[in-house]
Amino acid sequence: MKGVRWQILLSAGLIGLSAALYYAHFTIFKDSHHIFIYLLGDIAFIPIDVLLVTLIIHQIITKHEKQQMRKKMNMVIGAFFSESGMQLLRILASFDKNIGSLKQKLVFDKNWRQKDFDAVINTLKSHVYEIDAQKGDMAALRGFLILHRAFLLGLLENSNLLEHEDFTGMLWAVFHLADELSARATVSGLPAADLDHLANDIKRAYSILIVQWFLYMKHLQKYYPYLFSLAMRTNPFDASASVMIE
Repeated sequence: MKGVRWQILLSAGLIGLSAALYYAHFTIFKDSHHIFIYLLGDIAFIPIDVLLVTLIIHQIITKHEKQQMRKKMNMVIGAFFSESGMQLLRILASFDKNIGSLKQKLVFDKNWRQKDFDAVINTLKSHVYEIDAQKGDMAALRGFLILHRAFLLGLLENSNLLEHEDFTGMLWAVFHLADELSARATVSGLPAADLDHLANDIKRAYSILIVQWFLYMKHLQKYYPYLFSLAMRTNPFDASASVMIE
């Protein structure tokens, strides 16, 4: 309410100042014809001024701000995959009964184009993720998520990720899985119903994580070739990948 009152007072003051200046001009020069010519000219330019400010300049500024926000957002995403995302992806993939049908498609190289990444991303989105809670190491997954729980929580609090709903949704899915596993004193000897519940939580986090990882690889290939080179040499789905350059 105070903000609205301040705007009203400012508007009234500016209009009053403008009227006083026009009155002073008329008092000094006694030329109303000249005043109305320029007044009409100024009013006629207002639509063009609005067009320039709202549609052109505003769009340029907004585009620049979005580019800066996207750059900061991708830096945070990169930190996630470097700190925990890649290792988490390896662990979650060990629970996927159909991972064999995906591995070959997830091996990318420097000759890939953006359309190649798009084709694999579509495949990942339609892939049938069959999770077997007993296939992977549930204890290792629990320990890993508990160890990185504070890091994941810090990412959720990062304002730069608010515009990236898919990545934020992935973090929430991973964080929920961490909560489920940490709430259990042990993950050995769990009943079948509980294992099915955890398998569903793993599936939710894994299916989003793997898509977000490949989208990030696409981003690196286009904008950061040197980071993409390291990503190729540390690809968790490439059995022949080696960080050493030979």
